[in-house]
Amino acid sequence: MSVYSMTGFGRGEAAATKWNVVVEIKTVNNRFKDFRFKMGSALSSLEFDMRGQLEKQFKRGTFDIAVTYQRRPDAPTESSLDTAKVKAWLETIMPLLEGKVQMSASPTDFLRQDFLKEEESDKGQELSPLVLEAFTKAMGLLKTSRANEGLSLVNKLQEHLADYEKLLLKNEVLKGQYPEMMKEKLTAKLNERMKDFQVDQGRLMQEVIFYLEKLEIDEEINRAKIHVAKLREVMKGNGEVGRQIDFLLQELGRETNTMGSKSAHMEISQNVVEMKVQLEKIREQALNLE
Repeated sequence: MSVYSMTGFGRGEAAATKWNVVVEIKTVNNRFKDFRFKMGSALSSLEFDMRGQLEKQFKRGTFDIAVTYQRRPDAPTESSLDTAKVKAWLETIMPLLEGKVQMSASPTDFLRQDFLKEEESDKGQELSPLVLEAFTKAMGLLKTSRANEGLSLVNKLQEHLADYEKLLLKNEVLKGQYPEMMKEKLTAKLNERMKDFQVDQGRLMQEVIFYLEKLEIDEEINRAKIHVAKLREVMKGNGEVGRQIDFLLQELGRETNTMGSKSAHMEISQNVVEMKVQLEKIREQALNLE
């Protein structure tokens, strides 16, 4: 089983003595499943069967199914006169006349609609097996198309996730600069405001520790690492992964936002902005996965 995109296209053809049939199936993303058929009324009885086959093969998406057909140029011509109807009419009317009324009929009298074949019904019977044959081909090519697109999407998602992870690891290194940075910042402020007093180093370190506890992002980084590992595992999986990716992106988004709000380090803040950009790119691409 592969990871499938919800975007794809499949086209199938079938032909017989009289007809050429083409079935095209185009799909786009949808949270659920939606089927839209475009085919003549003579084929409407096939919709239930075709819908059932699509339900079994695919999990999500909007499906546009178009069926077109045309008579072959070299198809043998047939009379549209329904001889059975003519015969039945004559067998009914002749006994009623019982030779009392002289009746004459011209062949053209039987060209009225009442004596013509039910073309739509006949057409449906002739076309149905061809349509199902072409539909099966189109559905197979659609599945291949969605699998190929799914692989391409996963590769792109992994690239964006790798960029996010690089920035996350940078932040893990940068947070180690917090103690010295806070000590220098507080010392400078104290020296500026209390020029005539000597700074109590013990008291200063207490203040540094107090600020570091408020700015600590270790937990957020560790949880983000866990979500990244899980996300990478899901991308290597099979089947319906779109909703799982969406959930993990929400979790990563929360941890990333918290890093940004707690950070007092300019470079970490800049990294967080870029991390959000990468998450949004992943989200946009993942919308097309089943």
